[in-house]
Amino acid sequence: KMAAAAGGTGAAAALWSEVNRCGQNGDFARALKSVNKILQISKDDVTALQCKVVCLIQNGNFKEALGVINTHSKVLTSDVIAFEKAYCEYRLNRIENALKTIQSASQQTDKLKELYGQVLYRLERYDDCLAAYRDLIRNSQDEYEEERKTNLSAVVAAQSTWEKVMPEDLGLREATYELCYNSACALIGQGKLNEAMKKLQKAEELCRQSLSEDSDVTEEDIEAELAIIHGQMAYIMQLQGRTEDALQLYNQIIKLKPTDVGLLAVIANNIITINKDQNVFDSKKKVKLTNAEGVEHKLSKKQLQAIEFNKALLAMYTNQADQCRKLSASLQSQSPEHLLPILIQAAQLCREKQHAKAVGLLQDFADQHPANAAEIKLTMAQLKIAQGSVTKACMILRSIEELQHKPGMVSALVTMYSHEEDIDSAIEVFTQAIQWYQQFQARTNYGCSVFQPKSPVHLSLIREAANFKLKHGRKKEAISDLEELWKQNPKDVHTLAQLISAYSLVDPEKAKVLSKHLPSSDTMSLKVDVDALENSHGATYVRKKAGKLTGDNQQKEQGQGDVKKKKKKKKGKLPKNYDPKVTPDPERWLPMRERSYYRGRKKGKKKDQVGKGTQGSTTAGSSELDASRTASSPPTSPRPGSAAAVSATSNVIPPRHQKPAGAPATKKKQQQKKKKGAKGGW
Repeated sequence: KMAAAAGGTGAAAALWSEVNRCGQNGDFARALKSVNKILQISKDDVTALQCKVVCLIQNGNFKEALGVINTHSKVLTSDVIAFEKAYCEYRLNRIENALKTIQSASQQTDKLKELYGQVLYRLERYDDCLAAYRDLIRNSQDEYEEERKTNLSAVVAAQSTWEKVMPEDLGLREATYELCYNSACALIGQGKLNEAMKKLQKAEELCRQSLSEDSDVTEEDIEAELAIIHGQMAYIMQLQGRTEDALQLYNQIIKLKPTDVGLLAVIANNIITINKDQNVFDSKKKVKLTNAEGVEHKLSKKQLQAIEFNKALLAMYTNQADQCRKLSASLQSQSPEHLLPILIQAAQLCREKQHAKAVGLLQDFADQHPANAAEIKLTMAQLKIAQGSVTKACMILRSIEELQHKPGMVSALVTMYSHEEDIDSAIEVFTQAIQWYQQFQARTNYGCSVFQPKSPVHLSLIREAANFKLKHGRKKEAISDLEELWKQNPKDVHTLAQLISAYSLVDPEKAKVLSKHLPSSDTMSLKVDVDALENSHGATYVRKKAGKLTGDNQQKEQGQGDVKKKKKKKKGKLPKNYDPKVTPDPERWLPMRERSYYRGRKKGKKKDQVGKGTQGSTTAGSSELDASRTASSPPTSPRPGSAAAVSATSNVIPPRHQKPAGAPATKKKQQQKKKKGAKGGW
């Protein structure tokens, strides 16, 4: 609100009245003109300067307002105009300066506290921001309580999303779509996607109800307001793997052309992540939306970082090597301990076939940042495997101390060593892992002298080691492992059977002694219903159910046992042109190419050699080409497949039953002319 001076006479009093009237009507442009006239009369009037700053702020001229404050700093002290100064700095995105201005104020008014909460949120100091809003809600009673609760829920959602903090129940009644939306964001941060989708659907419903009550609001305005809710819905679909649905919803939002550059940048970035290395032309168009002016002030640091990572990856996919290196180097300088920049650089080097340089780059990073060495070394091992250096990859994996005892790592190393036929190293991997679990169990027993390793992982490793040794002929070593397992569980019949089987190959007498520990056949007999088992679903053999036999049927059954019923043999069908006087061709069942008399197919031979010879010459078959003779003269030879052909060749033995007489012994191959332009096909 604007304050006007009570005193003054003449022209000054009239100007103050005009300022007061314009302020109440919201006409701050006219009010500013009157204030400037007052300052011409009294240039250091504190009230007039304050009014001028307020008019400039209301008109959106924050930079000019801040200039007035700084120019008249002697008159406009921090006690007088601290809020206006901090607000101008906040709106000009000078967040650190705004924080200093608020903290330097001698008196913390309610307005400054409200602004303080906004500043802390922009600085991503969520814990301090949460405390500030709680204090405001507790000590304030006015019409802005709902807005404060909305801001409080936004802080909790940001903590859940960016800091992975378990959000506490604020006990807020979700009566507005803003509160529902913030609650959904908090659920997304926890990974509760289905619940978050339901909250967003409720937020959409509340938003439509709230905006439809205003007759001035159009359907386009409602859709624009719903854009951010739909954007979160699409994000949930993307996380759930429904990329087609997500992509369709993202594109619908872009077509609305929302004014929120931050929303557009996030949606464009998410579309790029869906495209990956495909549809790069679309990704290059979408990346322009992430470069819009003001985006850096609308998004969090992690959002901006993710966008920059994707820009570097897109540059790599589009073969812009220099741009990729430039972006990844910039990201690495901003976050030296982050893994992605160095991984992107290594990937770019691999695309350029510089694998050794990529491995060296990763090794240097692992040496400089031991905390992140595990993930880097896994990548190095993958590169070594791609190069075919499996043994070196195993050495790198075994150097990761925090992972070398994990069952997955043990399995991978054993598989790789087996591929390289290095059985000793594979057994060594098993031994080291088993020893690690024994030492871990000893540490957790608080120095107990009796060690009984009962960890399922430990026992499963011993069993896998024994099976591996048996498979590769290390029977004595396998026996010691099986004995250890049997010692841990003497009732384990499966382990005892394995142990007896192993001893039978090395020491049969010992196997006989151990076999006495096997349970007797009476105790092992299983009460199984054989009929039910045979008739069960999935049985390979099912006994046919015997039906009731009548007297006649019984006699028939008995009769079938004495005399077997002979089945009639069907006569094979003979060819239509079969001649019993002619001996069939013994090679008739073989393919034509495999028959002894096959001489190849005549290539390039056309009927009557039409078009052969010199220009203007006639051929022997020219009479057939004369259309005038076709009606009067009979054809010189029957057409194949016609009735005439059948009658004319009725006395000729078909080629399927007889070798063709007079088959030529040799055949001249016709040279095929090379086709011009064969290389440039369509």
